[in-house]
Amino acid sequence: MSSEQVFSWTVVVLTCQHKDSVYAFQRELEVRQQRGGLLQGTLLLTVSDPQEPGLGSGGATLNALLVAAEHLSARAGYTVVTADVLDDAHILILHTGRDFPWDSCGRAFCWLPVEKPAQTVQGPVCCLDMLLDCLSNQVCPGSPPGVWVCSTDMILTMPTTFKMSWEGFSGVRVLALPGDVSYAANHGVYFADEQGRVRDIIYKGSAERIRRAAQPDGMVPLVSGPVFFCRRVLERLLKAHVTPPLDGCTYMGMDSGAPPIQISLFLDLLMCLCSDLSESEFVNGERTGCSSPISQQGAVVRSARALLWRILRGTTLHMVYVPGGCYDYLTLSGREHIARLTKKGTERDTLSHIQNTQCVSDGGRVINSVLEGDVSVASGAVIQHCHLQGPMDVHSGCLLSGLEVTSSSHIQQLALTNDHIIQGHHIQLGEMKITVYTVLGAYDDLKVSCNDDGATFLNHRWSDLYSRTGIQPEDLWGSGRSQSLMEARLFPVFQPRGGAVGLEVGVCWLLGGPGALEQWRAVWRLSLREVLSLTDQEGELRWREALFFQVGRRRVMDNLKSQSDRGLLPSFRAAVLGGQHEELLCTLDSIAAGSGENLGVAARCLACIADVLACLAGEGRGGLRSGPAANPAWSHAFSILEQGDLLSGVQALATERAKWLSRPDLLVRAARHYEAAGQVLLRQAVMLSQRFIYIGQGEVPPLGEWQDVECPARLDLSGGWSDTPPIAFEHGGAVVNVAVKVDGRRPIGARARRIKEPRLLLVSSSGVQDDAIAMETVCERLEDLKDHCVPYAPAALLKAVCVCSGLVTYPSRQSLDEQLLQRWGGGVEIHTWSLLPHGSGLGTSSILAGAVLAAVYRCTGRTYDTDSLIHAVLHLEQMLTTGGGWQDQVGGLVGGVKVARSKACLPLRVEVERLPLSDDFLLSLQQHLLLVYTGKTRLARNLLQDTVRRWYSRVPSIVENAGQLVDNAEECARACTEGSLPRLGACLERYWGQKKVMAPGCEPAAVRTMMDALRPLALGQTLAGAGGGGFLYLLTRQPQQGEAVRQVLNNTQGLRDFSVHPVELDMVGISLLKSS
Repeated sequence: MSSEQVFSWTVVVLTCQHKDSVYAFQRELEVRQQRGGLLQGTLLLTVSDPQEPGLGSGGATLNALLVAAEHLSARAGYTVVTADVLDDAHILILHTGRDFPWDSCGRAFCWLPVEKPAQTVQGPVCCLDMLLDCLSNQVCPGSPPGVWVCSTDMILTMPTTFKMSWEGFSGVRVLALPGDVSYAANHGVYFADEQGRVRDIIYKGSAERIRRAAQPDGMVPLVSGPVFFCRRVLERLLKAHVTPPLDGCTYMGMDSGAPPIQISLFLDLLMCLCSDLSESEFVNGERTGCSSPISQQGAVVRSARALLWRILRGTTLHMVYVPGGCYDYLTLSGREHIARLTKKGTERDTLSHIQNTQCVSDGGRVINSVLEGDVSVASGAVIQHCHLQGPMDVHSGCLLSGLEVTSSSHIQQLALTNDHIIQGHHIQLGEMKITVYTVLGAYDDLKVSCNDDGATFLNHRWSDLYSRTGIQPEDLWGSGRSQSLMEARLFPVFQPRGGAVGLEVGVCWLLGGPGALEQWRAVWRLSLREVLSLTDQEGELRWREALFFQVGRRRVMDNLKSQSDRGLLPSFRAAVLGGQHEELLCTLDSIAAGSGENLGVAARCLACIADVLACLAGEGRGGLRSGPAANPAWSHAFSILEQGDLLSGVQALATERAKWLSRPDLLVRAARHYEAAGQVLLRQAVMLSQRFIYIGQGEVPPLGEWQDVECPARLDLSGGWSDTPPIAFEHGGAVVNVAVKVDGRRPIGARARRIKEPRLLLVSSSGVQDDAIAMETVCERLEDLKDHCVPYAPAALLKAVCVCSGLVTYPSRQSLDEQLLQRWGGGVEIHTWSLLPHGSGLGTSSILAGAVLAAVYRCTGRTYDTDSLIHAVLHLEQMLTTGGGWQDQVGGLVGGVKVARSKACLPLRVEVERLPLSDDFLLSLQQHLLLVYTGKTRLARNLLQDTVRRWYSRVPSIVENAGQLVDNAEECARACTEGSLPRLGACLERYWGQKKVMAPGCEPAAVRTMMDALRPLALGQTLAGAGGGGFLYLLTRQPQQGEAVRQVLNNTQGLRDFSVHPVELDMVGISLLKSS
């Protein structure tokens, strides 16, 4: 099915035969509009037939057309119905038709074992949805203003290449799909000439007559549903509401006292357009399937047909035959319906929660149901709209529908065999709403007389039932009633003294379970026809909806606990639209509070709550998702989480949340705070990697002796973003990068020394020597370190290093000078520098953090290895609340070209493998790599926040891309190891595409212009880091291309402030300079 609608309807009208269905069906249409199945702005109308039994499909069409025209007239400001409102209108009339024994809500709302791809709002796929999709996206696009009419009692499948031409069209057009002669014997067939003009409509004709209609492919054109009336014809039809006797088809006519009349769409309205029929044949002809001209109302029928002849005759009726299409009419056969639901290509589990999935065979189908325990579903069996508890065996050919959990114990005791159909129906008897249960055989013919040779009940002859139970025909059929299964009063409903009866009194006894004939005879009973006519369709739809949302919450719980990559946003949107957000939020609270053993799951739960709150606010309402999240009202809950009390923290968040639900802007602000709370838990989860930091104690250098450290920058060749928590530990990450000198220098460095004064002197500078900007911060009180976790505070990185490295403890009862004197005999002075511009994309901040940690460790006499530094930086960045992944520090602290990986688990551990590359390849790589500064500053924070949000939501494109990032990194490692620059270039190109998927908007227009200009020179190119600006690097086709690149950029209009830099591979990584 298509994910969105192409055709824009002015009005969609759904007709139904029961007045009680109007409210329930109208709500179903509105829900589909909310979910995007119908465009906003389309007028939705549900119209019941003015009388029961109905008006026939033709009468219902005339009445629906009148109602649509009346509403459009009122909207346009008219005081009477006028055809002028039809000039530009595209109207769709859908007929729900007769009752359907296998679904209490009729064929239109029969759920199918299908789920929509790329669904933005989760919802079922019913026959109505399949039809709307087919009509709106394949059949109707391009059609001129007019009315499409179609019944909902079938499933249409069109070839993907199907397209109709509408140039110069006027009149009436019908769509015909192919069928064989045997199938057509029970249906209608169009008989048309070579130009497609319909000569006759053959309904249940002889095989000989049907063969006359055969098409070149040997199939015959079935009367398949869709009919189009152009604007000119509509005006003629609209006159019917004031013209007797056709006014008896409309509610206005009946309200004016006109006698009702039944008119068929195909055998009356369309038949009068068939060229082979004379007026006399049309007016006086006796036709199966429509009102008789020789019945008691024959004169009225003849008069109505004569009027139709005068109104419509002369209009062209044109048939469009669709080879390769499929027409599947939903017959009364239980066996055919079960086969339809279990056919190959449909889903085994559709919007259901199955506790033991191994109990459901591949050929079984479970639709909108909850199965607890061992409920075995055999191949060819169907369970729909049920809540069942095992142990239970559902055999092949069986259909269980509408059964509540209380039915489980009774079904467990039954000796069910193949091909049984057990259903629970919500019905209304006066003011009383109850559930009645029916049981049938899949092979039973509902309409044949019980005296026919092939007549059965529960797939056995009626005589078997009589002899087994003692039931007599007079118990089932009163005098004058058709003695068919449809009319047999088999099914207990109500005990005069005991109220409604359950499954055990009727169904279980009829299937051979406990019970007695006298008990069965003593209760009020209904036939299947009566049960269907008394259906409480609103109650039935509410039951299904309640199951749907219950299933949704259970599936959310399963997916979160199992850390599945299934996207949950469609389910959240559905719950919000259905008013189920409170239950969903409680479910998410419960999962989060119970996930203390896996903080990653708890963090995702809080992010999911943020998504639900944003859905409640509405798309585009309430402000941007990203924004500040430090309102004092939330600080209590945050502090509890920071202290490690997950349960109390989640409860405190929920208490505060309740105060923020009244307006869209408050909801969005609450969502921001929930994301921030999730970040608290994410930081705690990542900080578990602290166990991989091993710091030893060595000799403390003399007071005043500088410890100098320099580091290269890094270029990420493939896999970036997969190293970002939570992706790094929920999916697993792999990154290939290389350490490089820029302009012949290691551009990042730090130095530290112990000083006599018990204080912290922190100096950071950026820029090239003469233009360097230095900032000095002095910390003399412990209070001066309180903003060490505020990333934009002065000297925040250096303060965080002081705390993270154990230089000092914060918070502490000891003062700063006491700690420094006691531990180190004085204070510490730290200097840092970077020759790279801010937002370069070369990993500066993480690499600088590693350099500072190394300098501080050395000046305080502590030992470490590079692996510990990598994890220490990871820990520090969580403390600093900047988030980010692990690849930057790997790239700058470890020399050469390497691949680093993390597994999909906590604690997050990074493992680095230096690639064994030949000297020739390293030299060639160096000669072909160039850095270009774009002149655009990269702002990565929102990129990171948005990407993590989309990952937590499991947006399908992000999930798929995460896997591709890792795969590409492994291919990149192989390309380097095997010395292939072209393959490496291809990896760079793929990588840039993958970055753009992860962070839409990371490619500014100026950068796109630059990359397009450089493409002829490059094997591959990408922006460094997350993108958005900073440095671009390219792998050139020829070596030593710096001047050529500079010339191309100089000649490209609109580019300025760029610079080109040579690259030198750094095989050492972090370098410890001689003490000074």
